[in-house]
Amino acid sequence: MAYHIAVDSCTDMTAAMKKDEHITLVPLTLNVGEDKVIDDETFNQAEFLRKVAECPEAPSSACPSPDAYMQAYGYNNEDAYAITLSSELSGSYNSAKLGADLLKEEYPDKKIHVFNSCSASAGQTLILMKLQECLEAGKAFSEVVSEVEQYIEEQTTLFVLESLETLRKNGRLSNLKAFIANSLNIKPVMGSTKEGLICQLDQARGMNKALERMVKDMISKTKDCENRVLAIAHCNCPERAKAVKEKIEKIAKFKKIIIINTAGVSSMYANDGGVIMAV
Repeated sequence: MAYHIAVDSCTDMTAAMKKDEHITLVPLTLNVGEDKVIDDETFNQAEFLRKVAECPEAPSSACPSPDAYMQAYGYNNEDAYAITLSSELSGSYNSAKLGADLLKEEYPDKKIHVFNSCSASAGQTLILMKLQECLEAGKAFSEVVSEVEQYIEEQTTLFVLESLETLRKNGRLSNLKAFIANSLNIKPVMGSTKEGLICQLDQARGMNKALERMVKDMISKTKDCENRVLAIAHCNCPERAKAVKEKIEKIAKFKKIIIINTAGVSSMYANDGGVIMAV
């Protein structure tokens, strides 16, 4: 079956996904001070994290253009889909929708659906996996859209930050609160709301305790674990991600657990040492 999938660069892909000819990466641009970094296959995580640490300003991102999405959808009559990070965090979703509308003016019979992940990173990875599963099963366009939207509705995304610097720099955390948290080694456990906003769910003293709370919270929210895939994305901390996987395997049995490294947008949000989980 012929189809196109456009994913913005907050979708942290596996090696197999990166080789899939059906998938086109639509990169965001990351701004660190005066530097602009394109979040594509040229992204250098170590260099980016160094720049973020040295820059007094908060990093930011710029969404892709509607034209970039139009090209990713393909200019023929094959079905097309897009997966973007939460519309509450970026303009990527609106850009993808506009690109779809413009292309359908030229090709009115083309079927295009844009999925607002209401998540990011590992959450988008799992949505892409679900979309691929439906398409490889040969399901009709309407059925694919319905199943994937339902999957998004039921998804949970949580993450733990090693550093609060990005939150401090962008004004979401006062200098005093950041100082107290760093002094006491407080690590927040964060999550996404159903609307795709970021909220703090818990906190703990020390990274290991925060990760343990994240794991317990994730499992308590997840029904039918043995039939679900869980994704762990990490920002420059593979051993930490492996340890989280081992914690999970001791208390729950999932269909599959995958570990992925964060690309640019996710690295910007998670910062060095951050861990993101989605199921």
